[in-house]
This record gives sequence, structure tokens and C-alpha cells, in this order.
Amino acid sequence: MSRVAIFGLGYVGCVSAGCLSRDGHQVVGVDVSEEKVATILAGVAPVSEPGLDDLILQGVERGSITATTSLAEAVAATDVALITVGTPSARDGSVNASAVERVVRGIGEALAGTDREYTVVIRSTLLPGILEERLGPALDEASGFRLGRQIRLCNNPEFLREATAIRDYDKPPFIVVGADCEEAAADVLALYAGIAAERIVTDTRAAGLVKYACNAFHAVKVAFANEIGTLAQVLGTDGDRVMDIVCRDTRLNISKAYLKPGFAFGGSCLPKDLRALNRLAEREALDTRMLASVLPSNEAHLQRAVAAIEDRGQRRIGLVGLSFKPGTDDLRESPMARLAEILYGRGYDLRIYDPYVRVSGLVGSNLSYVDQHLPHLSALMVDSPAAVLEHADLLLLGSDAVDNLDLRAVFRGDVFDLRRDLTSTPRDAAIAV
Repeated sequence: MSRVAIFGLGYVGCVSAGCLSRDGHQVVGVDVSEEKVATILAGVAPVSEPGLDDLILQGVERGSITATTSLAEAVAATDVALITVGTPSARDGSVNASAVERVVRGIGEALAGTDREYTVVIRSTLLPGILEERLGPALDEASGFRLGRQIRLCNNPEFLREATAIRDYDKPPFIVVGADCEEAAADVLALYAGIAAERIVTDTRAAGLVKYACNAFHAVKVAFANEIGTLAQVLGTDGDRVMDIVCRDTRLNISKAYLKPGFAFGGSCLPKDLRALNRLAEREALDTRMLASVLPSNEAHLQRAVAAIEDRGQRRIGLVGLSFKPGTDDLRESPMARLAEILYGRGYDLRIYDPYVRVSGLVGSNLSYVDQHLPHLSALMVDSPAAVLEHADLLLLGSDAVDNLDLRAVFRGDVFDLRRDLTSTPRDAAIAV
């Protein structure tokens, strides 16, 4: 059993209090609102959520839920703090974390001068960097301790929806804990011992961004479905029927497919079909902004690669992979071919290796694309990995075509993997517990 202080008695705080109490933990709710505290002490939830009144009443009657306006009193009676206060938007759209910081400082001040161990868990939604660069130093300063010894700070994003919050608490997609040490992660995971879900321990920045990524993805899905539905209506068909069929594809559409960060997309289908949809929307005077943003977003990602290459400073470049997909010689709108075109045009000394592309074998639209965009391709292509390695000071990996060759092991220059290095850092990957 854990002794838990929950700071902020809104939806997330009250649901967490009720469920933690039900699961055998001792809970102290904390809020600046005397009315909310009095409501909890009367056995009533101060927010409307199906099933929550019963959980709060049962917890109060058992003595496993109490509430107070005194932060110091709550800290003195507990070993773990869950901070669930709001993080509304500031006027400029940024995150207003002032309430969270006040609570963190208050906890630090309450612990100052003691020899207690204490775990502070941020459950409020915060962008990566706020915990690490603002809340951590604030807790250090207020407590007089160094984080990681007596006091631990981590995050534990929630995935609760109003009106289904208790069900979501009991059956989450996963439990994510961002922590810098095993002890802090263990303290948080112990709160959910009775919950059957995958447990994921990662760094605090990744955990914070997971919450934003999930909500952004939900918003993107709603906007996408609405825009397809709008186009369907104009075209004289049923948007519900179209999206129902789309969702039946669980191999590519409703799946992990295409959801791994990497390089830009290309090929003979995706760019062409997006342009067709956008042209239709323009013709019908429809404002389908999400669909219209996809190709510019893709181009911006490619330009990030160009900027990263320029920042490295090397002029002799080897590009491994040219077609838009390994195993094919299709160069139409390949992002690697587009990258090669840009680099060659900017005067880089470029050599390209792709085992599936033979200039002499290109025909039809493939040949036309090369003639238009890379007329000097035959002079840039080499026929072996050794030739591209011998030429390059900077090696660009753009294809899975040669993953069976450990080029990093034999190449002593700089290596930039377009599939990974634009979107990842060298931090350890998440650990499934």
C-alpha cells in the first residue's frame, strides 16, 4: 500500500483518488478550493463522472480518502505526490505551468530540513523540457536537496477521457513512466499493481511527448475523417461508408504501418494522389487544410535533411539508396532522388550507390523523371559499396537495400542515416517492464 497525496481535485485528480483508494492505497486529496475539499470530505465527487461518487463515498467511509487545503499536511502524511493540477494554454498558445511549479516548490519547502525520501510524480500534461529545466531546479532549490537521492521527480501521463475516465483508468492502452532511476519508476508502477496493462519505463522527455503525440494523433484522425467526408459529399458518395471501408484495413491503415519517424515519403502514388485530392478541393472551393498541409510538411522534412547535411560541412558525399523503396528501381518522386538533385545543384561532389538501380535499364516514366531531374545520374552512380565508401567523407544512408552490409563498421568518416538520425537521439529506447 502506498500513501499518496494528489494535488488538484479536478477530473484527473478525483478519478485517480477514487481508483487508488479502491485499489488499497491511502489517499490525501489537496486543493486550494475549500469547497472542493469539503465536498470530498462529505463523500461526494466535486466533478461529474459516471461511477465516481460511489468510489469517493466508499473511500471516505473506509478512511482511505481524506482531503485538505494544507500542502504541508499532505506531504507529511504521504510518501508519493501525484500532481494533477491544470496546465492551460497561455495567450500565445504555450503551456502555462505556473500552478504545477507552485505545487512543486511547496512540496520542496515542506521537505526542506527533513531526512525523508519522497517521490514527486507529474501527472499534469507538460511539454518535454518543463520538468527537466524548470520543475527539477525548482524542487532542488526549494528542498535544498539534490534530485535522485532523497527526492525523486518523474512523470506519469494519463490517458483518461471524460465520461469514461474510470474505465480508461482500469483498462489503459499502457502505463508510461518517465524516470531517471529505477527506484522512482518502481514507486509509480506500484500504484498500478492491480491494473493489467503493458508497463513502459522511458526517459521523462519521451514520456511527456507521448501524451501530446496521442492527443495530436486523435485530432489528426478527426480532421482527416472530416475532410474525406467533405470531399465524399461533393463527389456524391457517403463519407461514413468510405471511412468505414478505410478502417477495415488493419494491415496498413489502422496499424503501426507508416507511423515510424524516418525520411520523407515519395513514390508514384502518395504525392500524385494527394495533389489530385487537393486540386479537387480547390476546384470546389473547399478548405481542406489538413490534406493541403501534407505535401508541404513532407518537403519541409526533406529540407531539414539538407540543412543537417550542410551543417556537417563535408563536400564529398556518398548516398546509399536512390529509389523510393528498396527492391525497386522506381525513382519517381523518390525523396532520395530529390535530395540528390538538391545536393548536386548546390555543388556537392556526390556519388550514389543503389543495387537495384541501373541507369541503362530505366524506361518510360522512370527514365523521363531522371532526364528531367537528374540528367547527370549516370556519372553519379557507382556499381559497388566500396566505390561509394572510397569517395565519401560523409555517408548518407537512405535505403534498407544494403542493411545486410555493416557500412558503419568499414567506413571511418561521418555517417548520417536519413531514416533515423533526423528524428531520434542517442538516448536509450523505452524499456517494456
